[in-house]
Amino acid sequence: MSGKVVFVGAGPGAADLITLRGARVIAEADIIIWASSLVSPEIVAGHKPGAELVDSASASLEAITPLYERARDEGLLVARVHTGDPAIYGATAEQRDVCRAVGVAFESIPGVSAFSAAAAAAEVEITLPEVAQSLILTRLEGGRTPMPPRERVRDFARHGTTMALYLSAARNKALQEELLAGGYPPDTPVVIGHKVSWPDQVLLRCRLDELSATMKDHKS
Repeated sequence: MSGKVVFVGAGPGAADLITLRGARVIAEADIIIWASSLVSPEIVAGHKPGAELVDSASASLEAITPLYERARDEGLLVARVHTGDPAIYGATAEQRDVCRAVGVAFESIPGVSAFSAAAAAAEVEITLPEVAQSLILTRLEGGRTPMPPRERVRDFARHGTTMALYLSAARNKALQEELLAGGYPPDTPVVIGHKVSWPDQVLLRCRLDELSATMKDHKS
């Protein structure tokens, strides 16, 4: 029997921002693994009768592995639903390693990432002619996951192009300081997005030198 694990990008939150292919896999899946703290319940609401829903919000990789083994042994389709795009901070590389180790087929379906959804919500262009023709996608170093030594926000800031930052809101003061130290002018426009495309979306605009104060004022 041959099962399959499909890593599905759920998009930033809104149920109608998932791809048609991703929605179809969720609708056909025998097992749906999703994080209720990150993915809207509407995303998985269209599951077929009898599908098994597993909340991965507090589950370790070791706890998920037996589900991949069941997919292999029973010929099941597993939808592993990730917020945004699985390729961006999705921790899918280690899951692919598990799939290879247990011998189950896998594939990935891309999703709309938060930076793209935030740009759309703010009605801004990421690559503006004669202003920025590149996008740097990164996060502030110093968190729980080590960053490669040459990937520092301050160094990236020297390029002066558009930058999308993830997983950095809690250390907004340090983020502001690193961006300024890297060379962004104090009046550089900033868009702050929280739960973009969700009903309680927050979208803020400010200057770079007001970033930390703005986030603290809104308790972001």
